[in-house]
Amino acid sequence: MTTATGTDLDRPASEPPTRQIALGRRIKDHVATVLVSLAFLIAVVPLVWVLVTVIARGLPAILSADWWGYSLSGVLPEEYEGGVYHAIYGTLIQAFIATVIAVPVGILAAIYLVEYGRGPLARAVSFMVDILAGVPSIVAALFVFAAFISILGAPQSAFMVSLALVLLMLPVVIRNTEEMLRLVPDRLRESAYALGIPKWKTILRIVLPTALSGTVTGVMLAIARIMGETAPVLVLVGYARAINYDPFEGNMASLPLLMYSELSNPEAAGQYRIWGAALTLIIIIMIFQVGASLISRFSAIPK
Repeated sequence: MTTATGTDLDRPASEPPTRQIALGRRIKDHVATVLVSLAFLIAVVPLVWVLVTVIARGLPAILSADWWGYSLSGVLPEEYEGGVYHAIYGTLIQAFIATVIAVPVGILAAIYLVEYGRGPLARAVSFMVDILAGVPSIVAALFVFAAFISILGAPQSAFMVSLALVLLMLPVVIRNTEEMLRLVPDRLRESAYALGIPKWKTILRIVLPTALSGTVTGVMLAIARIMGETAPVLVLVGYARAINYDPFEGNMASLPLLMYSELSNPEAAGQYRIWGAALTLIIIIMIFQVGASLISRFSAIPK
């Protein structure tokens, strides 16, 4: 009978288990890196392609002297004249009205769900927000058409479009604000309560300012989403080639509606205006995104 000596026990095997484990982890790490890089390229390549195409085809239009300050009133389909001033105004005013309605309601609903909501009512509100988040834009437009235009007899107008956009904007604002409020540490609330500060004042002076930067970013994302919606403007308002400053009466153009209307234009000038309007919409949304980033950075409370 032989016994293992210290030399036998210390002799390394052909491949130590620790080295095998380390090799396996390195292989898995390299495979995961390659897969993630491929997924990134698959996602970025179409985006870059779309941006390059829109910029290349829309740049001549937005560089025109008349593009930003004139409408298409009196411009023939084959003429490279006029601009999208009327459509820019329509897009911004519709988004503005929707924001004025949706943001206060969404923030108050989020405060209720986080700070006060308990029991069946809170669960019902949360469930309805989830349902609303999955509603297609055409369904929201048809609901507004049925409820306000068909039943109540309201005229088709930009305000009706804004009501449909409110339905699309609300769940984004509520969910984003809700998550931002949940990220506020409970110790801030408890410290305020310990000092005798009422709950409503704690929410107003401590919780909301702490979550302000993320809330503003979420609102800007919601605005960017609704500005490109096409279904509500197709159902709830008619297209106008001239400027209409009244959002409560008459037809009004918007950038998505202008692009849809110019699709029926067989002339090359129609394509010119479509690509120009698309690039204009991208620029406006980009401005909102940059503004959201700046507001988020400068409104953040130092830690």
